[in-house]
Parts: sequence; C-alpha cells; structure tokens
Amino acid sequence: MKNSKMKFGTKVIHAGLEADPTTGAVMTPIYQTSTYKQASPGDHKGYEYSRTGNPTRNALENNIAALENGKFGLCFGSGLAAIDAVIKTLNPGDEVLSTNDLYGGSYRIFTKIFEKYQIKFTFIGMQEMAEVEKHISKATKLLWIETPTNPMMNIIDIKAASDLAKKHNLLLAVDNTFATPYLQRPLDLGADIVMHSITKYMGGHSDVVMGALVCKDEKLAEELYFIQNSSGAVCGPQDSFLVLRGIKTLHLRMQRHSENGKALARHLKNHPKVDKVYWPGFEDHANHRVAKEQMDDFGGMISFTIKGNDVKDANTVMSSLEVFTLAESLGGVESLCCHPASMTHGAIPKEEREKSGVLDSLIRLSVGVEDIDDLITDIDQALMKVNP
Repeated sequence: MKNSKMKFGTKVIHAGLEADPTTGAVMTPIYQTSTYKQASPGDHKGYEYSRTGNPTRNALENNIAALENGKFGLCFGSGLAAIDAVIKTLNPGDEVLSTNDLYGGSYRIFTKIFEKYQIKFTFIGMQEMAEVEKHISKATKLLWIETPTNPMMNIIDIKAASDLAKKHNLLLAVDNTFATPYLQRPLDLGADIVMHSITKYMGGHSDVVMGALVCKDEKLAEELYFIQNSSGAVCGPQDSFLVLRGIKTLHLRMQRHSENGKALARHLKNHPKVDKVYWPGFEDHANHRVAKEQMDDFGGMISFTIKGNDVKDANTVMSSLEVFTLAESLGGVESLCCHPASMTHGAIPKEEREKSGVLDSLIRLSVGVEDIDDLITDIDQALMKVNP
C-alpha cells in the first residue's frame, strides 16, 4: 500500500518503515555503529559512515517525510540545528523576513549567529500578506514563519504566504512544531520547507532533543543533505529509535492534546481572574478563519495573562501548580507551564518581546493528555492564590 494512500493514523505506524531484512524485526533496530564494512573501496550496502547515513535515522527521516506528504526528510541533533541548515543555504547580503512573534531560540540564532555573516533578518507581523509584501526587496530570499506562533498563538496564512513567495521567487519555510502534521501540512499548502523541533510533540515524551526538515524539491533536498553531512549536526540512532516509537501514537496524543486544550482554553476565558487567553480555536481570534481552513484542530498550546498583568501574580500561579510542571519545552504527554519572558524567549530583548505581546506576566501552557478535570482543578487552585 503506497504511503500517499494511507490515512494518517496508519502512516504514523507504517509509512517509510519495513521489517528488518536480516531478522524480520518489526521495530526498526538501533544500528549503534559509526561505520560499515565495505567489500572493496566504494563497494558497500548503502552505508559508509553514520554521520552521512544510519539505517535507524534514515527510517525516521522517511517516516517524517511521509507524514508531511514530502519526499525528503532530514533529522538533526536539535530543532536549532535544523534551522541552522536552512539559513546556511543563503549567502552574505541575503535577507530573511520572519514573524515578530517567534521562538526565542530562532531569534537568537538569526541575530546573534547569522547576522555576523551579513545575512539580514527583518521581523514583522505576518497576519496580513499585503503588509509582508511591502518589506520584500531584491535581497529577500526566504520567508520564515511559525503558525501558530510561539507564544502568542497568532495564525499566519500558509497558502497566502506561499503565493507571495512564489510571486517574488522566495523560499517559504514553516516551523510546524506547534501543529505537527496531524493538524497541519504546510507542504500541501505550498511551503518549500517544513521544520520541526522533534523534541516536542513528534517525540512526545520529553526524552529526546532532535530537529527535522522535510521538503519535496530534489535540488533543495540535495543542498540540505550536503549541509547536514558537512556540518555533522545529526541525531544518534538511540534517539531516532525513541522518536520512531513516539510517533506511532502521535495521532492519539494530538487528539487528546487538542481536546484538553479546547476545554482548558474555554475554562480560562470564563475565569474571573484571567484577562486574555490566546488560543486560535476562539471565533474572536484575529485569524480564526484561516486557522479553521488550514488546521484540522487547534492543538494543546495556550497562553494567557491574569487580570492586572502583575508579574508577581503570574509567578504565584506558576509556582502553585501541582499537576502542571513549571519547565521549559512543550509537547510531552505531561502538562507543562512556561514563563516565556524568562525561559523560551529570554534571548529576545524586553522591548522587542513586548512589541509582540510577550509581557513579563504572560503564562504559556502545554496542555498534556492527563484527565482534563485534574488539569482544570490544578489551574483553579493556583489562580485562587492570586488576590481578587
């Protein structure tokens, strides 16, 4: 059965994978080796050195490519290593347009690493493509977007961004970490590259750090493979095995994340001590219509502020949670609470953070797969610690 004809729940378990030809093992073995025997120089079984290729990693790369309806997958030692590979396709003098609301690590590698090599980065609101187009110049080569954005949950129209990119002969890269291919498939909407922090929902169990890229164009894939091999920021076979195992339940986990996210977002919106709730499933969300068109559901990521926007109140809530764990990262089966201003977005200067709404009082939740009643009870008891 061809991967393209499989339903998503079947793909996560079977796509790109085959039983081990040596033993018939159903699960892809962990090929814990750095090198491979050659019969004579250049005469080998497809593998020479594990930086260049490893059967466990390659199985994962094929699986992820199939989930995104792409042709070529590449896995890296982290999501930032995957981003690093994309930016290395550019040249000094090139410009990248990116959203002004994005993961702090992306902002850091753009501004602190690549700006030194004369690559320009411009950060703008991308909710309206007409505004984005005003910033495109002859130097612009890449549009880098997140949707939903981290942590303000803004929605960017991938199809409109793709049309704009093609009009100006630009590449479009989409960070699909928050949505995963279960909820959103950017390549189907015209994106050139999809990036994942596999650490998050794809791995799903908070036990692996990894990144991935997926694309359809062979020439682009060859360039990215060359960078992957030359720079060497690859993931190991043990981590590849763990992610292959995690992906097998991606559809089940994402369904529960989305169900719990919806219930908790609605509860927070009606809570007397909560000010604003950022979640794209609300009908009054600025780009809810776009989210509804390009996503199959709205996921388990929520950001919110407490009335008064007092940082002390936010700290009280975060420190009082018992089921939610106060920690960086997201996307695991366990619910996490994060303070973007000091954690995930600490690399972004305060004045820049606040322009996009990332206040010091903002709280971000990664809603896990626990019983929703326990999650709501936990949030309520923490909010009770805040003065009226």
